[in-house]
Amino acid sequence: MACCPPAGAVLRAANRQRLRSRCKVVYLHAQPEDLARRLRRDTQRPLLQVDDPLKRLRELHAVRDPLYRETAHFVIETGRPSVATLVNMIVMQLELAAQQLAGAPDEGYRA
Repeated sequence: MACCPPAGAVLRAANRQRLRSRCKVVYLHAQPEDLARRLRRDTQRPLLQVDDPLKRLRELHAVRDPLYRETAHFVIETGRPSVATLVNMIVMQLELAAQQLAGAPDEGYRA
């Protein structure tokens, strides 16, 4: 099962703890500049309906990125790979985690 909580969910410590303890969390990390490029025509995101969306994305990234990383078991750098490549990267990490489940302590993984 996949769960995609709202982006602001990580702002509350209780939410971060619940997410991390109840499932494997994959953080699809993107640089603010990449997000600005992807979202340049999006009018449905209230936080980005400002004069300088890139500035807002950088501010949000500065606050939220450390929280996402704290919560995540896996961090996948999205960059510009295809969706299929990203899916394969996620599946590989989850399969590796399942193989290691037999003994290693959970310290998280960063790709």
